[in-house]
Amino acid sequence: METAAATAAGDAGARTPAAAEERPEHGPGRLRGAAAALRAPRLDPYWTAVVLFALFTTLSVQRYRTLGTISWDLGIFEQVIRSYAHLQAPVADLKGPGANILGDHFSPVLALLAPLYRLLPSPVTLLTAQAALFALSAVPVTRCAGRLLGRRAGLAIGAAYGLSWGLQRAVDFDFHEIAFALPMIAFALEAVVRGRWTAAACWAAPLVLVKEDLGVTAAAIGVIIVIRARRAVPAGIALAVFGLAATALTLGVIIPAFNGAGSYDYWSKLSGDGGPAPVIPFDTAVRTLLWTLLPTTGLLALRSPLLLAAVPTLGWRFVSHDDHYWGTDWHYSAVLMPVVFLALIDALPRFRASGRPWLRGYAAHLPAAAAAAALALTTSLPLARLTEAATYRVPDSVAQAEALLARVPDGATVEADVRPISRLTGRTTVYWIGDTRGTAPDYVAVQLRDGRTTPQAATEAADRHPGTVYVPDGEAGGLTLLKRAGKD
Repeated sequence: METAAATAAGDAGARTPAAAEERPEHGPGRLRGAAAALRAPRLDPYWTAVVLFALFTTLSVQRYRTLGTISWDLGIFEQVIRSYAHLQAPVADLKGPGANILGDHFSPVLALLAPLYRLLPSPVTLLTAQAALFALSAVPVTRCAGRLLGRRAGLAIGAAYGLSWGLQRAVDFDFHEIAFALPMIAFALEAVVRGRWTAAACWAAPLVLVKEDLGVTAAAIGVIIVIRARRAVPAGIALAVFGLAATALTLGVIIPAFNGAGSYDYWSKLSGDGGPAPVIPFDTAVRTLLWTLLPTTGLLALRSPLLLAAVPTLGWRFVSHDDHYWGTDWHYSAVLMPVVFLALIDALPRFRASGRPWLRGYAAHLPAAAAAAALALTTSLPLARLTEAATYRVPDSVAQAEALLARVPDGATVEADVRPISRLTGRTTVYWIGDTRGTAPDYVAVQLRDGRTTPQAATEAADRHPGTVYVPDGEAGGLTLLKRAGKD
């Protein structure tokens, strides 16, 4: 019943006046033109995804090639996926020697990348996979918009989504497991818009394997299904119960079981660790909400119940006492982008049928306006670097730094800070600087900045590892490499 109704609804959408703009005129070649017109809109979402994949891959890989990694996350995820690829427990030594990542964040979905990494063992494999997942999420967004609003509006919204600031920030911030969440959320909400309740539940349920907080997002999608269906749909109720139960099980049992302290470390970001804790300033909250809804949807997404899927993510970010979660930096807003754009797509047909002429006009022009806003904002966002020649040049200092790090033999233990990590995690055991927990590493690789010198780095290493002497083994490209005395 559901499938037949959804198919009928989809066919009806294809016959709307907006979709009718694609029909060819009468005349010579009419049949050939009709066939082309039918094929072209169907391919639009995929061509959009291909273009976005090329942009995202180029941006992230060029950052990697120039040693522009800005956090330790890429190294952590490579350690985890490398472990999976060798059929071992997902250990991330950067989180502490022998630390099982399932005791930090519950993201078993990363095991899906293990076969690809085993074939192509490189951080570039992770970055390329992330670009592909982000680009894939544009398919349901563009397709849903084209079906309901017409081809031109569909392409405009697809472009606005792909160039949205939330996606660009995430692409620019190395690799994260949330890359898997974007296509899941996008396909799930597209299915909701089409009235395919079971498909929506099937797409949303695996969110519990992406990250522990996303089970609540899955539950929210279950609630949305019930709201949209206006009846107690079994798939929606089951999804809501499953999402909440999985979250409780993950936070209360699974993560503590793998965590050395027997707890979930991130509770401290909500409790303030027992002392006075900062609270998100009101203006920061308003600014983040406006960035999420205004340039992307012109606030019209507020008209759709699909926006409820954004509440769990915004909720934990705003109640947290960690100010890194409050703003628009990093990757934290990426999972909100498919929610707000599909909410916009869901709301626009109602605004286009409004009895208020100004509102109809606003809704009619909003897809183009959203695309224009995304393009304008891109001039100050990461993808703008693709227009700069320097992005494609690898400085001599990078080659020198890579040659220096190549001196570290495979299988060695290394204590490192951010820049050297991505060149070492694929073939050595890497610890975060200052968190080796009593292990004296074979090598220390750190950045030289703020006037720091190699002798100072050697003294600091000896202080961190009493009884061990480290001697310089080379200096290049803003890095210094120290070797444990007596190490061949």
